Amino acid sequence: MRQYEPFVCKLSQVALDAAMVYFWGWKSLAYLILSTFVGGGMHPMAGHFISEHYVFNPDQETYSYYGPLNLFTWHVGYHNEHHDFPRIPGHKLHKVREIAPEYYENLESYKSWCQVIYMYVMDRTVGPFSRMKRKPAAKKSE
Repeated sequence: MRQYEPFVCKLSQVALDAAMVYFWGWKSLAYLILSTFVGGGMHPMAGHFISEHYVFNPDQETYSYYGPLNLFTWHVGYHNEHHDFPRIPGHKLHKVREIAPEYYENLESYKSWCQVIYMYVMDRTVGPFSRMKRKPAAKKSE
């Protein structure tokens, strides 16, 4: 069944889009598509999408942001902490860093999402394909 999962996901997405167009018209689908671009636009909080998984330093997979905008984003900037403890709610992730600073102080981090957007636009070595993507784990033999 696993080999069909991507196909089933795409098929269900197309079916949902078709149902939306049927019941609410093309404007509803256009709204969702355009909101993706507006939500990922050139405003400071959109920088968290880039800062989390785009590779600026090949020795580090993910990056955290420690700045004031965390108050408005439920501490989504504490991304390394999130990867270490995914079951801790976002609004408590700052406490992880307070409890165990020795694990996070030596990691690269950001203090400005505007800086991240600027680096993404200006750095020629970073682009849409600079995301960290791991290879799938090898299947265990039975």
